[in-house]
Amino acid sequence: MNRTLTIVKTAFLADQMGGVELPQVALAGRSNVGKSSLINCLAGRRQLAKTSATPGKTRSLNYYEVAPQGYCLVDLPGYGYARCSKAERDKWAELIGLYLRDNHLLRGVAVLLDCRLDPQQNDLTLTSYLQHLRLPITAVLTKADKCSQKERSQRQRQWGDLLGGGETPLVFSAKTGLGREALWRRLDALINVAGGATTAPAEP
Repeated sequence: MNRTLTIVKTAFLADQMGGVELPQVALAGRSNVGKSSLINCLAGRRQLAKTSATPGKTRSLNYYEVAPQGYCLVDLPGYGYARCSKAERDKWAELIGLYLRDNHLLRGVAVLLDCRLDPQQNDLTLTSYLQHLRLPITAVLTKADKCSQKERSQRQRQWGDLLGGGETPLVFSAKTGLGREALWRRLDALINVAGGATTAPAEP
């Protein structure tokens, strides 16, 4: 199914987060996990989300409307970028926390995880927090093209055991397009859960 992504809002401050009354799925992950590349891959456009060799480029909440499905992907600032000041990191963390808590439009969170790395403490802290908030999580293992099939399977098992819930973490590569359509199905499923639809089946 064809989809288009259009950026409709950017929020740097808490009082800028309102005004988009559409169901939402958040995209969260470390600063260098490849969120911008993933968004561009989903959109089929190279420059919709600006990529950079410098981690920490995204410093705002960016809302992308998905048409014709009628929901938003919300790109959250990346976390774990140590070269930013602590005050700036704390500001981003507060903004992310305000967005995630008591957001009646938020249907779930796609957590992006580097397929090349063992589970990192920042990622474990985030997923634990999301589980505390009882937000549905879909785990996306990015940069899978840089891993062997054995490494991908190992990482899927690790995160599957950590997160529970029965859904196999999805392997994804913005470079090759691996997992692109499967990820769209999972994002659509997160939105449709509120309407009574079942979640997407796990992919191998």
